[in-house]
Amino acid sequence: MKVFKHLKTISEHRKLVRQGCFAVGLYFQGLTHDLSKYSPSEFIVGAKYYQGFRSPNNAEREAIGYSSAWLHHKGRNKHHYEYWMDYSSINGKGITPARMPDKYIVEMFMDRIAASKTYNKGKYTDDMPLQYYRRGNPTEFIEEYTRKTLEHLLVMLAEQGEEACFEYIRTRILNKRIGTKIARMIREKQRSHAG
Repeated sequence: MKVFKHLKTISEHRKLVRQGCFAVGLYFQGLTHDLSKYSPSEFIVGAKYYQGFRSPNNAEREAIGYSSAWLHHKGRNKHHYEYWMDYSSINGKGITPARMPDKYIVEMFMDRIAASKTYNKGKYTDDMPLQYYRRGNPTEFIEEYTRKTLEHLLVMLAEQGEEACFEYIRTRILNKRIGTKIARMIREKQRSHAG
C-alpha cells in the first residue's frame, strides 16, 4: 500500500478544489470537498490501489469488477451527478437524474479541473477536463440543465481559460460579487503555485 503517496494526492487535489471554489466564492464547498476520502472505506482502498496517474477507483474496478470506494464516495458527496439519481415520480420511468443545485455543479466543475491538474501534473492544459468529460459520455445519467451547464463551463474553460470562466461563474451563475482585489489576489496566488 502506498499510504503516504495517496494521502499526498488527496491533499493536493483538495487544495486545488479549495483554490478554485474560493476564487468563485464557494468557501464551504472549498473547505469540505472530498472529506469522505479520509474515511476508512475510501482511504484504505485508495491506498491499496494507488497508482499516481489515475484514480485508484479505476484500478479497484479492474481488479474486482466495481469500486467499493466510489460507491461510498458518490453517496456522500453532492458534487457528483451520480449522487442525484432518484426514482421518478412518473410511473414506469424508473431511476432518473435530478437537477443539481448550481453550487454543486460549480464544485463538480472545480473537481474536474483539480483532478486533471493532479493526474497530469505539469502537462495540464485547460482543455483536459473537457476531453476527460467527453470520454465518459454520461448523457443519460445526468439531468439536462446540469449537463448543459457543466458542458458550457468546460467548453468556456477550454476556449477562454480559468480567469474568464471563473469570472462568469462568480457573476452569472452564483451571482457573487467578491471584490476585484480579492479575486486578483487569489488568481495571483494560484499562478505563483502553478509556476
